[in-house]
Amino acid sequence: MSEQDVSGKRRDFSDDDLQDLVASTDTGGRNPTNRAVALIIAGAALAWSLFQLWIAQPQLWFGSWVPVLNSSQTRPVHLAFAIFLAFLAYPASGRSPRDRVPVVDWALAIVGAACAFYVFLFSRDLAMTARSGLPTTPQIVIGTVGIVLLLEASRRALGPALTIVGSIFLLYAYAGTGWLIPDIIEHAGLSFNSIVNAQWLDTTGVFGIPLGVSTAFVFLFVLFGSLLDKAGAGNYFIQIAFAGLGSLRGGPAKAAVVGSAMTGLISGSSIANVVTTGTFTIPLMKRVGFSAEKAGAVEVASSVNGQIMPPVMGAAAFLMVEFVGISYVEVIKHAFIPAVISYIALVYIVHLEALKRDMPALGEAANLGRMFLKIFIGFVVSAVAFTALVYAINGLRAVAPSLSGPVILAAILVIYLLMVRTAARQPELSLDDPNEPGFKLPTVAEVFPTGLHYILPIIVLVWFLMIEMQSPGKSAFYAVGVMLVIIATQRPLKAMFRGEDVGAATRAGLGDLIEGLIAGARNMIGIGVATAAAGIIVATVTKTPIGTELAGLVEMLSGGNLMIMLMLVGVFSLILGMGLPTTANYIVVSSLMASVVVSLGAQEGLIVPLIAAHLFVFYFGIMADVTPPVGLASFAAAAVSGGDPIRTGFTAFFYSMRTVALPFLFVYNPTLILYGVDLGTTVGILQAILVFIVATIAMLLFAAATQGYFLARSRAWESAVLLLVAFTLFVPGFWLDRIQPRFEDLPPTQLAQAFDEAAPGDTVRFVVAGPSYTDGSPTTLTVVHTVQDTDPVTGRADAAGLLLMPEGDKLYMDEPMFGTDFQQKFQGFDFYGEPRVEVTNLQHPAKRMPKQLFWLPALLLLGLVIVMQRRRQTKPAF
Repeated sequence: MSEQDVSGKRRDFSDDDLQDLVASTDTGGRNPTNRAVALIIAGAALAWSLFQLWIAQPQLWFGSWVPVLNSSQTRPVHLAFAIFLAFLAYPASGRSPRDRVPVVDWALAIVGAACAFYVFLFSRDLAMTARSGLPTTPQIVIGTVGIVLLLEASRRALGPALTIVGSIFLLYAYAGTGWLIPDIIEHAGLSFNSIVNAQWLDTTGVFGIPLGVSTAFVFLFVLFGSLLDKAGAGNYFIQIAFAGLGSLRGGPAKAAVVGSAMTGLISGSSIANVVTTGTFTIPLMKRVGFSAEKAGAVEVASSVNGQIMPPVMGAAAFLMVEFVGISYVEVIKHAFIPAVISYIALVYIVHLEALKRDMPALGEAANLGRMFLKIFIGFVVSAVAFTALVYAINGLRAVAPSLSGPVILAAILVIYLLMVRTAARQPELSLDDPNEPGFKLPTVAEVFPTGLHYILPIIVLVWFLMIEMQSPGKSAFYAVGVMLVIIATQRPLKAMFRGEDVGAATRAGLGDLIEGLIAGARNMIGIGVATAAAGIIVATVTKTPIGTELAGLVEMLSGGNLMIMLMLVGVFSLILGMGLPTTANYIVVSSLMASVVVSLGAQEGLIVPLIAAHLFVFYFGIMADVTPPVGLASFAAAAVSGGDPIRTGFTAFFYSMRTVALPFLFVYNPTLILYGVDLGTTVGILQAILVFIVATIAMLLFAAATQGYFLARSRAWESAVLLLVAFTLFVPGFWLDRIQPRFEDLPPTQLAQAFDEAAPGDTVRFVVAGPSYTDGSPTTLTVVHTVQDTDPVTGRADAAGLLLMPEGDKLYMDEPMFGTDFQQKFQGFDFYGEPRVEVTNLQHPAKRMPKQLFWLPALLLLGLVIVMQRRRQTKPAF
C-alpha cells in the first residue's frame, strides 16, 4: 500500500501506519513508551467508561449510599475526563513528541480537567452566585482558563476549525459591532464577565444540551460499538459482506458498500470505516479492474454514508432528539429510508461501473437480481421471526407476569450458549491476504455461524428502543450490559467447547473487555470536546441577535428564493464541515440554519418540517469528509489504494451525488422521510412500503443517469430523461402544483370560524403579511396550526393567543399573547408600524387529482428509454 508524496515518489503504508492514521484522528496519536504514563492514560479512559456505566445504571440501586447525580453534575465530570485525555493523547503539533507526554501537556491536562471539575464540585455555590447573575472574580478566572483550554483541546483533537469558529463567535458576542459584522446582526456587545458566565459557569453554554447528549446517550452507543468491534463483530460483518457479494460483478466494491453499511451501524467514524474495511476491499477492487482512485472513492462513499445510517448517525441522532423535540424512535423512522436507499443506490453505482468496464467476478459469477431476492427473503423471514418473538413474549407476560422476567433471561442465556457452541465448531474468522494471487473468498456457510451471538446485543438494543419504548440511554445500557457479558465469556466458552485451555481464554476475554472499555472512552475524546466547544456557538446564538436575524441575512443573500437559500445553506454546511467533525458541524449549522430553512420555506408557502431541515444540514455536513481539499476519509482511502487523494475525493463526491440530492428531495417531499406517515396503522405501513419502493426505483434511475449507463451506455437525452423520471417519482406533486393550485382561498375573516370547525388533528392554514420588525420591509409568513384534543370547543383562536380584529372584509392582527406559540412565530413582525399586520389568506386544501397520476407518463418515458437501450444492450443488466 502506498501513496504519492509531494515530491512524486511513492511512500509505502504498513498496517501500523494506517492504524496510526486512525488513532491520530479518532483516539489520539500519542503512544507513550513509559509504562506508568501509558497506564495512567489507559486508567483514565477505563475510569471514564466505568463512570458512564455507573451513571447510566437505570435502577439506581446505589441511591441509598451514594448521592444520585443530576445532569448538571455529570456533564462537568464527563468534560473533565475528555479534556484530561485530550491533552495526554493528542500531541500539540506534528513536531510534538508522540512517545512521551511533555510537562506542559501534563499541566494543561490537570488544569483543564480541574476547571471542568470545579463546576461539578461547586455546583451549589454556582447556583447561588454565577447562575444568579453574580459571578465572583475567582469564578471568572476559572471560567476563562477553562474556555481557553477547551478550545486548545478541541484544536488538538479535531483540528483548528472548531477552535477558530468558536473564537469568532466569542469575539462577536463581545464586540457586537465592527466593519466585518453586517448591520442586521449588530448588537451592543456583551461584557467579558457575562460571556464567561454564560459559556462556562451556567448550564446553557459549554455545559448545555450538546454536552448533555454526549454524556447521557452518545458515550454508551460509542462504547457499544467499540465493544462489538473488539469482540470481532466488525470483522464478521465484513466477511459476511464478502461471502454474500464477493462473487458478483465488481463484487469487492459491492462488499465494501454493504460491509461499510453494517459497520456504520456500530461506528461513528468515517476514517475508521475506510481503514477497517478498505484494507480488504480496496486491493480486491483493484484486482477486478477498478482504478486506485475509483477503488478508494467507492470505499470513501460507502464509509461516509455510515454516518447517515441509524442508530448512531455520528451522534447526530441523539442531538436531533433534543433540538427537534421528538423521540429517538421518530428520528430513526425519519432517517431510515434515505439512508437505506442511498446504500442501495451505491451498490447499483458500483454494479454499473462493473458493467461499463466488463469487470470479472472473483470466482464463479453470481446474479445480482437473485442476490437481491435472497436478501429480501432474509428480511421477510427476520421480520416474521421478530414479530413472532414479540407476540410470544407479550403472551408470556400476560399468562405469567411474575415469571416472565426470569424465563426470558434464561432463554437468552440458553440461546447465547447455543450460538457460541455453534461458533466454536467453526475455525476462527480470518480473511486471506487480499494482495495474494491465490486469494479465496469465504462462503456464507463458513462465515454465518461464527458470529450469530453478535446479533443478540443488537436485538436487545432494538427491542428496548422499538418495543419497550425505553429511552436511548436505558436501551444502550442494557445492550452494553449484554455486550460486556459476551466479550468476557465468548473466549472461555469457545475454549470449553473445543477442549482448550479455559484459564488462558478467560484471561484473554477479560483483556478484551478492558481494552474495549478503554477504546470506547478514547473514541469519545473528540466527541466530548466537540460537543462542549460547539456549546459556545449555541450559547452565542441564544444570547445575541444572530440567532433571530440570520434568517433575514440569508433571505437577503438568496433574494427570498428557497432553492437558492437551500443551496447557500448546503455550501455553508459543506465549508464548515471541511474542518469540523460530523457532530460539531451538525450542532453549529443546525443552530444557525435549521430554523432559517423552516421560516423561509414558510414565506414561500412551503411548510418544511423541522426534522427535514435538520437532516438537510446534517447530510451536507458529512459530505465534507469526502470533499477536497480537506476530506480526511479520501486521504485515508488514498493511503490504502496508492491513488491520488484529490482525485479520489472528487470521484467519491461524484459517487455521492445521490446523498447531495436527497436533502433537497425530502425538503420538497417530506413523505420521503415518512413525515406524516403513521406506522402504527396498516395504511401507514403500506404507505411506507410504497414510499420505499418508489424512492428506491427513483434513486436507482438517478444513479443510472449520473453514471451514463443503464442497460447500455446512455446518450445525453436518455440520461436527461432518466433524471426527469427520477425527479417525477420523487416529487410528483411538483407537476401537479403547476396544473392545479394546492389550496383555495377563503375570506380571511372566517379564520376564527375555521379554528372552531376543525376536528382535533386537522390543520388550519393561513397567510400573514406585514412589516418586518428589523427593517420595516414587507414580509409574509404561511402558518399551519394543528388543532389539539385539549383545545376548547369554541374560541380556539383566542385560546391560542391570537388577537384578531376584523374590519369589513379585512382581518388585522395585534401582537399575540405573550408566551404562546404564536408569539414566537410572529416575532419577526412589527405590530406597531405601518402598514398593519394582516391575515391576507385563509387557505383550504383544494380538491385535486392524485399526484401519483404523474407517475404514469414518467413510467412511459422510462419504457421508451428501456426500449431504445435494449437494442444496444450487450450484457445482462444484472
